[in-house]
Amino acid sequence: MSASRGGPDQGPSQPQQRRIMRTQTVGNLGESFDSEVVPSSLVEIAPILRVANEVESSNPRVAYLCRFYAFEKAHRLDPTSSGRGVRQFKTALLQRLEREHDPTLMGRVKKSDAREMQSFYQHYYKKYIQALQNAADKADRAQLTKAYQTANVLFEVLKAVNLTQSIEVDREILEAQDKVAEKTQLYVHYNILPLDPDSANQAIMRYPEIQAAVLGLRNTRGLPWPEGHKKKKDEDMLDWLQEMFGFQKDNVANQREHLILLLANVHIRQFPKPDQQPKLDDQALTDVMKKLFKNYKKWCKYLGRKSSLWLPTIQQEMQQRKLLYMALYLLIWGEAANLRFMPECLCYIYHHMAFELYGMLAGNVSPMTGENVKPAYGGEEDAFLRKVVTPIYEVIAMEAQRSKKGKSKHSQWRNYDDLNEYFWSVDCFRLGWPMRADADFFYPPVEQLNTEKDGDNSKPAVARDRWVGKVNFVEIRSFWHVFRSFDRMWSFYILCLQAMIIMAWDGGPSSVFDAGLFKKVLSVFITAAIMKLGQATLDVIFNFKAQRSMSLHVKLRYILKVLSAAAWVIILPVTYAYSWKDPPAFARTIKSWFGNAMHSPSLFIIAVVFYLAPNMLAAVLFLFPMLRRFLERSNFRIVMLMMWWSQPRLYVGRGMHEGAFSLLKYTMFWVSLIATKLAFSYYIEIKPLVAPTQAIMRARVTNFQWHEFFPRAKNNIGVVIALWAPIILVYFMDSQIWYAIYSTIFGGIYGAFRRLGEIRTLGMLRSRFESLPGAFNDRLIPDGNNQQRKKGLRATLSHNFTEDKVPVNKEKEAARFAQLWNTIISSFREEDLISDREMDLLLVPYWADRDLDLIQWPPFLLASKIPIALDMAKDSNGKDRELMKRIESDSYMKCAVRECYASFKNIINFLVQGNREKEVIEIIFSEVDKHIDTGALILEYKMSALPSLYDHFVKLIKYLLDNNVDDRDHVVILFQDMLEVVTRDIMMEDYNISSLVDSSQGGAWHGGMVPLEQQYQLFASSGAIRFPIEPVTEAWKEKIKRLHLLLTTKESAMDVPSNLEARRRISFFSNSLFMDMPAAPKVRNMLSFSVLTPYYTEEVLFSMHDLDTPNEDGVSILFYLQKIFPDEWKNLLERVKCDSEEEIKESVELEEELRLWASYRGQTLTRTVRGMMYYRKALELQAFLDMAMHEDLMEGYKAVELNSEDTSRGERSLWAQCQAVADMKFTYVVSCQQYGIHKRSGDQRAQDILRLMTRYPSLRVAYIDEVEETVKDTSKKGNQKVYYSVLVKVPKSTDHSSLAQNLDQVIYRIKLPGPAILGEGKPENQNHAIIFSRGEGLQTIDMNQDNYMEEALKMRNLLQEFLTKHDGVRHPSILGLREHIFTGSVSSLAWFMSNQETSFVTIGQRLLANPLRVRFHYGHPDVFDRLFHLTRGGVSKASKVINLSEDIFAGFNSTLREGNVTHHEYIQVGKGRDVGLNQISMFEAKIANGNGEQTLSRDIYRLGHRFDFFRMMSCYFTTVGFYFSTLITVLTVYIFLYGRLYLVLSGLEQGLSTQKGIRDNTPLQIALASQSFVQIGFLMALPMLMEIGLERGFRTALSEFVLMQLQLAPVFFTFSLGTKTHYYGRTLLHGGAKYRSTGRGFVVFHAKFADNYRLYSRSHFVKGLEMMLLLVVYQIFGSAYRGVLAYLLITISMWFMVGTWLFAPFLFNPSGFEWQKIVDDWTDWNKWINNIGGIGVPAEKSWESWWEEEQEHLRHSGKRGIVVEILLSLRFFIYQYGLVYHLTITKDTKNFLVYGVSWLVIFLILFVMKTISVGRRKFSASFQLMFRLIKGLIFMTFIAIIVILITLAHMTIQDIIVCILAFMPTGWGMLLIAQACKPVVHRAGFWGSVRTLARGYEIVMGLLLFTPVAFLAWFPFVSEFQTRMLFNQAFSRGLQISRILGGHRKDRASRNKE
Repeated sequence: MSASRGGPDQGPSQPQQRRIMRTQTVGNLGESFDSEVVPSSLVEIAPILRVANEVESSNPRVAYLCRFYAFEKAHRLDPTSSGRGVRQFKTALLQRLEREHDPTLMGRVKKSDAREMQSFYQHYYKKYIQALQNAADKADRAQLTKAYQTANVLFEVLKAVNLTQSIEVDREILEAQDKVAEKTQLYVHYNILPLDPDSANQAIMRYPEIQAAVLGLRNTRGLPWPEGHKKKKDEDMLDWLQEMFGFQKDNVANQREHLILLLANVHIRQFPKPDQQPKLDDQALTDVMKKLFKNYKKWCKYLGRKSSLWLPTIQQEMQQRKLLYMALYLLIWGEAANLRFMPECLCYIYHHMAFELYGMLAGNVSPMTGENVKPAYGGEEDAFLRKVVTPIYEVIAMEAQRSKKGKSKHSQWRNYDDLNEYFWSVDCFRLGWPMRADADFFYPPVEQLNTEKDGDNSKPAVARDRWVGKVNFVEIRSFWHVFRSFDRMWSFYILCLQAMIIMAWDGGPSSVFDAGLFKKVLSVFITAAIMKLGQATLDVIFNFKAQRSMSLHVKLRYILKVLSAAAWVIILPVTYAYSWKDPPAFARTIKSWFGNAMHSPSLFIIAVVFYLAPNMLAAVLFLFPMLRRFLERSNFRIVMLMMWWSQPRLYVGRGMHEGAFSLLKYTMFWVSLIATKLAFSYYIEIKPLVAPTQAIMRARVTNFQWHEFFPRAKNNIGVVIALWAPIILVYFMDSQIWYAIYSTIFGGIYGAFRRLGEIRTLGMLRSRFESLPGAFNDRLIPDGNNQQRKKGLRATLSHNFTEDKVPVNKEKEAARFAQLWNTIISSFREEDLISDREMDLLLVPYWADRDLDLIQWPPFLLASKIPIALDMAKDSNGKDRELMKRIESDSYMKCAVRECYASFKNIINFLVQGNREKEVIEIIFSEVDKHIDTGALILEYKMSALPSLYDHFVKLIKYLLDNNVDDRDHVVILFQDMLEVVTRDIMMEDYNISSLVDSSQGGAWHGGMVPLEQQYQLFASSGAIRFPIEPVTEAWKEKIKRLHLLLTTKESAMDVPSNLEARRRISFFSNSLFMDMPAAPKVRNMLSFSVLTPYYTEEVLFSMHDLDTPNEDGVSILFYLQKIFPDEWKNLLERVKCDSEEEIKESVELEEELRLWASYRGQTLTRTVRGMMYYRKALELQAFLDMAMHEDLMEGYKAVELNSEDTSRGERSLWAQCQAVADMKFTYVVSCQQYGIHKRSGDQRAQDILRLMTRYPSLRVAYIDEVEETVKDTSKKGNQKVYYSVLVKVPKSTDHSSLAQNLDQVIYRIKLPGPAILGEGKPENQNHAIIFSRGEGLQTIDMNQDNYMEEALKMRNLLQEFLTKHDGVRHPSILGLREHIFTGSVSSLAWFMSNQETSFVTIGQRLLANPLRVRFHYGHPDVFDRLFHLTRGGVSKASKVINLSEDIFAGFNSTLREGNVTHHEYIQVGKGRDVGLNQISMFEAKIANGNGEQTLSRDIYRLGHRFDFFRMMSCYFTTVGFYFSTLITVLTVYIFLYGRLYLVLSGLEQGLSTQKGIRDNTPLQIALASQSFVQIGFLMALPMLMEIGLERGFRTALSEFVLMQLQLAPVFFTFSLGTKTHYYGRTLLHGGAKYRSTGRGFVVFHAKFADNYRLYSRSHFVKGLEMMLLLVVYQIFGSAYRGVLAYLLITISMWFMVGTWLFAPFLFNPSGFEWQKIVDDWTDWNKWINNIGGIGVPAEKSWESWWEEEQEHLRHSGKRGIVVEILLSLRFFIYQYGLVYHLTITKDTKNFLVYGVSWLVIFLILFVMKTISVGRRKFSASFQLMFRLIKGLIFMTFIAIIVILITLAHMTIQDIIVCILAFMPTGWGMLLIAQACKPVVHRAGFWGSVRTLARGYEIVMGLLLFTPVAFLAWFPFVSEFQTRMLFNQAFSRGLQISRILGGHRKDRASRNKE
């Protein structure tokens, strides 16, 4: 999202063509949108053009005049057209005016333009303004505002027209305009709170808490206003602060609203029941004060200064003073721009300004002038920005410029941290106030001064000292950082290793108490002392560049540390030597230096005790964290002296210790883990290796196979090193494996205790559905009485809601459950996850039927129960008891039967209206009820006739559904049929009933003889039956529909919903309600929060063009989506009532639906915004449920929504109140950094964002506006760029008339000191928009996320977590949430990735948060405590390069500043991930780069030193350590293979081949097995298995695991291991980390061979080939004396790695084995490799450009990096040295000359090649023939030499191969060294030759890779198999991926024929 991608200058260069093009494409929007496409220097004319568009339809001439006026004004603003794009704009506007002049003149009504304008103005004023004002209450505030502004513009044009025609303006118009002008001042666009006097009746302003806050701020009693101040209505404190300190107007408006909302929200929590008298609560004020100023007060204490917050003694003034202090801080923060990343710099500014504020209020007199104190920088407009912010900003900008976009070394420029930490020392007060312009802080370093003075070197020495330099820490590229930051851990491991080797060497742990062995083990302390010295030296070296800013005592400490460490390194060995009677060798040497006389064993022990004293103290402090916290935080001198030695006093990282229980938990975890690891290492790796080693050391080898330099070396030391090195590396790495195992076990246990996966299938949901309403009401509905829930283990085990089943009379609970449940189900339908039928089956009745007093379950539980019950009843043969038992055994069936009977009764009673009919019906029902009560129903009545009654009733229901007048006669006959069935068949001619029916039919007075025509009177008379039903209510419709479903759904609804995503969501949600979460507060009392999304230039909404354009395989996005989501596509068609895609495309509205449908399935901004706006929806619903009276509740939320259209005029309405509360609690800001640029250039994205704002009126968009303004200073010419932070919204429009346009309105426009993007783009983007966020929580959401309605309902529960202390010590500062990765269904790669990611964001982070307590912030759904982070540097860090993974630094920062990060499992947010191998690799590379930078960072160093030992371990293994371990894994393979190479080539292996250590070396095999565990992704797979097992059952987990193996997951993990290692290592050595935009599309396209080659050549292919070479050499020369099996056992995982690294990209490349594609790839690759590079040729086009770019990192690497690079390249020369002696020619001689000759041969070959290439350049034109002859001669000579060698010297074919194996690596090594020394080679003029040689190597490499792939592509089944493997997920869901890959080829072919 960063702005560093995409230059700033893509301004509106050609609006002309653009505009016309737009008009054609966008249709009706195009014409109106051109008011937005205005060059930035003409911003002022945009409103006039808007008005022109608005009035165009009603009066074209007025529109023409407006445009004409706009043109004139534009000419006035920029007469020379110097601004960017101005000339084109003016030309286009002029062309349009010429076109429109005549037609509009014809249409003019009045005689002259002036008259026309006047009449239109009067008409507008009457129609809009007066009409709106006269409306009963000035409801539509937005419309009025707009009308006033339009009127204002019209008047401006009117005046201009009248001037040109010199006509006076009418009096009444002037009067009207005065009113308008006055109102326009009042009615400004507002964000959430309309604060003007006329808006007091808006719903949100009626809330007492808002009124209290507003009144509190308006208390300006006793404030000294400056002279000449004009009083305004409703002035408040912020206006005063603005006057005094010169803040910007919009900043003041923004912070005013911010402060009011903040105070109101805290205030209402103090008083849940607001009293009538609105007065701000003091407690609330104190709370906010405390949070805002906690950091400031800490800073003052730390620097030993008094804080500037002086509170008065008088109570009335106290509140005013507090508000002033808070307002001042927020105003400073709101305008600080990039300074917000430097919290202590803000503290410094605030410290002085608050002191001035106090001075003014206390009326202090300045001793200098004798006048009252005035602010140092005050008064004029923008004074604060110009004089305070800009100077500091310019320092940041200057340093950022010196970083050369992050290319120069970190030690050469100050990043945000350095600049901020300058304010951590008392020296910062040297800056003074007002700040001195010549202070050191502002000085650039000397190189810059020199360049500025043009080499005037008069006083460089003086200047040199002025640059402050790095502060506290220098980021230097080096692997030593890993040791330096975590030195305690490494020391511990090394000491353990030493102790274990000594024990194993001398007999084992049993004999450890043997005195001699014990003494030997004690030598570890000497090692410890040496490592201490190393650490101290490293500290001095690494911090050397920060010395300028160090205070004396810090320097002293560094020097003393080194001296004391050196002293111990001398004392300990000396005393140790004297503790032996017969000393071992090394002790003897020491003794020989100091004299041999005495022997005193106790000295050493005493020395050790003294040495360990500090550690003892540390152990005590570790056991009592409270004590340590006190010591670290305290500012007492004596304590500071004590702490000074143990760690330098720092502002952050003090008091980070946890509560005792947490401490116990993670200590247990690590103690058991370390014990396991050490035991394993000792018994399996170290001990078994000791005996073989001793044997090898005793053996003698004399027969070397090469020229051995040290033939008399003792003990075969080389062999020992080759054996032990891999094992020792694995020893340092395998803790990572143990961590994976332990974290899996513990994470699983914790997950089970948190009740994860209790409901994981629909079956489980069904069985527990009865307790769901109880859970809903308990969790999501606030209860009136706030009783505390039980906590702890018992609660976790026993918590159930079954006792809270909804009692029958609890109508309210049932109604609330229905509202919530139905909202969730409807959201499923809107998202097309379920079909209409499924929705009907899932819904609960909204309008609970009062007449049925029973619970109405959703029909999907009751489906098919009635038909089954009917069958049971039909066959029951009068056994009543048994039938009852069978029905009651299924509770849902019982419910269904009871509900159907009740509804049947209810409907019949409702329909029958005639009196005689009623009588009959009542008697029948009462008879039946009587029988039911006595349980004799079946005995008395015949049930076999029930089915026919059922058929009749179903028919009746159908008629009721249609509700058609013509059916009346049928209904009558149906009733008569039903009566007959009941009386004749069921009641079997029961005498009472039948006689009654007869009597009521015929009347008794006929004496039983009834005439025929009267017999059919019952139900037939006109009023007897109510049909058709008038009016049909929603409730009635719902009731009939439900009954119809219950009666007719024959098949059971076991698989509803059938969509997998819907199932997952519904079961996770239901499950989460049974987890432990805080009780929900009422919406009014909840914590308020906002969501912030940074957006750069990603997709907003797919256009139809995007959707329909096929890729090279003929697959369009739309086609792909239809295939991947077939059911959701069907549901969409059903929702829009179409049958096909073509039908949708015919209508514009439906096309919009289609675009949305596709965008909701991609990773677009639209999807994210929809997801986040669910919060708003949820809050409105919950507010309704909180506030609704009984009647409203029974009516339902839906009714309120439906009526909202009519009642929205009444601001008192319930709907308006719900919206107002939602506004108070939730804001969503999307920071579309480039929106202004997009808008001006008419970019489609701007329109899509505008559309989003129109769709969601409460969405806000913040952007950075670049405006060109003419320079005020006349001496400078031209325009300057000015930058603004702007917030816009689109108001809710209720008026849909022709004049309403939806355009954005600017709410705030805050000027910035310069370009906002100085560091990494995304954090800077977040930072510029964070001032527009509101509330106490801030959720940072990324562009690739999604949210769900049901999860949004739990947000208020989550926010309550901020109010509890989770570890008993501190409140959380970041709440972590889980994520659900929604991109897993695309291909197998996406599935591995999403599984890996899912296990990290669930089980991984669960464990990190608790028990390990080292969770940081890893990505996006986390909720920050906003006030905590706002005062501590924001929600991310932004220094270029070092903060590449900006997110995790927010976590580091939070933890270091005494925050607390938690993790919650009961709520989840969706997240998209990358899906193709190339994107995944880019992502992995970015993360690895980021980790490399973290390793160098001060944050990791501080965490490593300030955590206690075990938290430090957790921190290491979960951040940097993971990457370092992967690096070691790969290193192990290298070290092992090079060791073997040495053994084989020197002949040592053959000489020792009988030795056990060489032959079957178990420890080595185990070490390599551990390595391959890591390699094949075992570390990832374990937690993954556990998490899937927990959440979806262990059977599923096992089958998924097997499937993953079949789909080659190990290949993927081995491959990504290479990516991580390469980029992590390279970043640490050379830097070159950069943001890689991965492009989150749908990847089912084929990547070209050249693309793959470019991406993986250095990270995988080269390394793979090198390993292959090693393995081959090892095999060839070792095969004589070693079995194949032994070789295979040891090297199989390495061969696997080689194969993977070379061929995985082709394996995972869709259609990678299709012959046609292979051919295309080959031609493409050839073209690429042979293209000449040069300036401006991109790397994709030419190999040369790519090759130069590939070495870019070496240019910025520095001397150390280059030296390391050269040393590493030397390994390639070993091959030649070893192999030359293995040729048959040289087998008799071991002379060193042989090696020399081999070099001669190489130089000869190179020389010949060079001469040929020079010859080709010089002679090939003029001496053609000669040149050819020479070439021929050279060739002949070459052949001759080979023939001679073969005949005379007996050279064999094997020799030729060996020569190639020997010389190829040498050439490569030379190449690498040449690249590292490029400047030297360049000067020598050899660069061209190097390039040629390099190209040769690349061609060979390309061929080696390409051949096997092409060979496989011959066989067609390979391609089939590959597709199956890649897309198994999709196959198993019945999709034809081959169809997707094959695309519409057939369709295209047929189309072409037509």
